[in-house]
This record gives sequence, structure tokens and C-alpha cells, in this order.
Amino acid sequence: MATQVTANERRASSFLRIAIALQTLTIFLQAVSAGLLLTAHYGETLHSVGARVMYGAAMLYVLAAVLAWKPGGGPTRPIWHASGFLVLASVQVVLGIAHVPSVHLPLGVLMFGLSLLALVRR
Repeated sequence: MATQVTANERRASSFLRIAIALQTLTIFLQAVSAGLLLTAHYGETLHSVGARVMYGAAMLYVLAAVLAWKPGGGPTRPIWHASGFLVLASVQVVLGIAHVPSVHLPLGVLMFGLSLLALVRR
């Protein structure tokens, strides 16, 4: 039996894909600003602002995952992925504030890879 996809489900799915793409982009820009952090006087400010934007993008991802699940009663897997990513983003922010680059940098690379994977799989 084939299921018919409604316009609301398509919109929610598109919103989820846009949220993941935005998150992936903000994490990539954080890597760029981390490089500027080492070379330019404004790098710290840019990286700090970018961290807030990246965290907001992670929260938007959670919201989009919930909205994509709610209309059609689809799988909850995207919600778990988004929530896990928000936890990783929270740990990343704490590590950045605590100046623990030995964990902060590899976690950032892992987050970028996971976000890119989520984007490709969606």
C-alpha cells in the first residue's frame, strides 16, 4: 500500500533538510573562524559569535526534526539525531569556554562530519 505524502509533510521535510544544511554551514564557518582566531585580532570575536549561531542552528535542527515527525507521525530517529547533536554542541561550547583545545578541535571535526553525514542521508 503506497502512502501519499501531504504538502505539510513535504514542507516539514524540506525545513529539516534546510536546518541540517544551515547547521553544517555554521560548523564549517566555525572552522574558518578558528583559523582566523590564530591569525587575526578579530578572530576571537568572530569565533565567539559563530559559536552562538552554530548553537542556534543546532536548536533549529531539533525543532525541524520535531516538526517533520509531528505531521505524518514518521520515525523519531531524526529527533534523536538532532537531540544528540544538541548535546554535542553543548559539550563543544563548554569545552571552548574552558579553553580545552585538545578535545574541542577533534569534537568540532566530528560534529562537522556527523552533520555532513546527516545532510547527505536526508
